[in-house]
Amino acid sequence: MADICCGILVSFAVYSFAIPAGFPMAGVSGMALILYRLTRISVGTLILLLNIPVAIGCYRILGRNFYLRSLKTLVITSAIMNILGPYCPAYRGELMIAAMCAGILCGVGYGVVFMRGSSTAGFDFIIMAVRYYFPHYSVGRIALVTDALVIMAGGALLGSLDAVIYGLILTYLYSAVLDKVLYGSLAGKLTMIITDCPERMVKAVDEIAGRGATVLDAVGGYSGAEKKVVLCASSNKEMYLIRKRAHEVDPAAFVIIVESSEVIGEGFRAPGQMQ
Repeated sequence: MADICCGILVSFAVYSFAIPAGFPMAGVSGMALILYRLTRISVGTLILLLNIPVAIGCYRILGRNFYLRSLKTLVITSAIMNILGPYCPAYRGELMIAAMCAGILCGVGYGVVFMRGSSTAGFDFIIMAVRYYFPHYSVGRIALVTDALVIMAGGALLGSLDAVIYGLILTYLYSAVLDKVLYGSLAGKLTMIITDCPERMVKAVDEIAGRGATVLDAVGGYSGAEKKVVLCASSNKEMYLIRKRAHEVDPAAFVIIVESSEVIGEGFRAPGQMQ
């Protein structure tokens, strides 16, 4: 369902707003748009072809499961873009509105896919590979840098400074919305897992979030049995994955999720950083 939703949203972003406005878009989509204007080959097909070398290069870093999920997402979203794209109504109004709509639609569409532990391949592979080595950078921040480079390259080819400016606005909105979908605000979630398998649970948290967890001693008020509580701070996306994995590791685990108004530390907000 997430793949279908992403394909629909990105189709409207590209065909209804980016192409009619002449924006140089970001990532593999941006490269595909450049080639589309030169060859008139469908954007979905070009995205599929451009992804092949990137996918091969990032396979070892990202792992087999993420790789296979991303290929599935890529095929579905590309097919939807090929089918739905030509029928998307073209917006011919204000360029600023077009940039805003394209950025927001792309941010929501790609965010939904990232939340489900997948991607649309292409530059998403590159972004996740960079984050593998630099986990303290958010997905949106990495996307902003990589996509801005493609935007400027596309603008140079088109020879339009206005196109570059609007493309950068689109990219900024896309990265901001993407981070908002993935991480929410600077706040986070506090997950408490009461379990008999603390070591395996801590390992699962580390695999999902790339950060440690705290193990506390606890005693059942009714039974008097000794328990362990695994305590970890997480983003919205990570919370969803941790909650799911917790019951895979220990079906009898008792999971409590609490809203945190503010989380300061590695992976969240640095000490002294303004909101």
